[in-house]
Amino acid sequence: MPTREHQHIEWKEAWRDEHLRHVCGFANADGGALHIGRNDRGEAIGLSDAGKLLEDLPNKIRDLLGIVVPVNHHEDADKAWLEIVVPACPSPISYRGHYFQRAGSTNQELKGAALDRFLLRKQGRAWDGVPVPGVGPRDLSQDALAAFRRLARQSGRLNSGDLKASTAELLDKLNLTDGDYLRRAALLLFYSRPERFFPGAFIKVGYFQSGSELLYHDEIRGDLFSQSARVIELLLFKYLKAAISYQGIHRVERFPVPPAALREALLNAIIHRDYGVGAPIQIRVHDDRLQIWNPGELPEGWSTRNLFQKHSSRPFNPSIAGTFFWAGEIETWGRGIQRIVDACKAASAPRPRIIHEHNDLWVEFRFPPHYLKLLASGPRIPDSAEMSGKMSGKMSGKIVSILREQPAATIPELAARLGRTERTIERLIRQLKSEKIIRRSGSAKGGHWEVLS
Repeated sequence: MPTREHQHIEWKEAWRDEHLRHVCGFANADGGALHIGRNDRGEAIGLSDAGKLLEDLPNKIRDLLGIVVPVNHHEDADKAWLEIVVPACPSPISYRGHYFQRAGSTNQELKGAALDRFLLRKQGRAWDGVPVPGVGPRDLSQDALAAFRRLARQSGRLNSGDLKASTAELLDKLNLTDGDYLRRAALLLFYSRPERFFPGAFIKVGYFQSGSELLYHDEIRGDLFSQSARVIELLLFKYLKAAISYQGIHRVERFPVPPAALREALLNAIIHRDYGVGAPIQIRVHDDRLQIWNPGELPEGWSTRNLFQKHSSRPFNPSIAGTFFWAGEIETWGRGIQRIVDACKAASAPRPRIIHEHNDLWVEFRFPPHYLKLLASGPRIPDSAEMSGKMSGKMSGKIVSILREQPAATIPELAARLGRTERTIERLIRQLKSEKIIRRSGSAKGGHWEVLS
């Protein structure tokens, strides 16, 4: 006999009807055996009513749980005990309206988002594939759909016919519809305010000093594609300090987290998070580290060790992951963590830590010692004119990139996306026009921008 209880064994000295919870828990997990007549050390202590229980328990389990299980009689040194053998059940099993599941050596009652995930998994469905009544293709953001079409065209993963199709046809191609309904994934990907349906569907970024003192923060909302782009821009231009050095006359900037690794980690959080939990993704930036937290769980039976080994792609939200794939934003080979590790290694940055506790998943990037040393050494600080020119150059480059993707973008839209005033955007637009980098075609209201170089 095993020396302790584990995920497949539970010992009880005597029978009580509340032990049906353990039978339910085994049935909803990987199965197991409940031993009646053993103490907490696994020793047989005997059952005076073993014969009656042998007759009563199969009927009681059938009537209250709806499953038929073997109940076996055993004796150790003339001390009788019973073994209830519970198979894993493909459909969800409840006990008096409550759902239990075996986890390790404990029996957990499933509630809230955990119960939602469990029931969907038993039905062979994913959370993001559930249909949502009361909203249709016309309610989606045309800007978000147009941005996706541009990304998918650049990726070459969708043919021109699919990209020219109607919104309804495109959504069907992307597996974002269920009959006459849109799936949850469609609202997260293409609705302008997904938090209206899913309260935690946004991202918070904060800068912390001395461990817990919050100095400033931002909230990024909108469709998931917009969130991912805006958060990366915000982190690189506002939250992360680039350590500056010079090689001859050339200025060299080094970020504490390689941008490629940062982007991959953010996309992982957005795609794999549990949107049934009403808390946003949180990104905490400190002087020596950056942490990304998202509510999520690992595939059943996995630990964080599996993430650093070769594994297949098992997205928590397959419809969201599929759409990001068509847009060329991710691969689908289960190599996301390895890409992060490779980017950190190439930049001589520490390997990231991944922490999973309950429904919390943390990715932590420790800033490399050479970056902290370079930052602390106080390299030559450019004068105000150089700083102004550098910031203007970066912002102008961002404007050009956006106009390539969104030629009809307006001044207010550019200002909102870049976090700058409309006056600043107008000044930079004038500068770009004077340098013949962009030009305006068509009327002031119905025209669009052309990028000339």
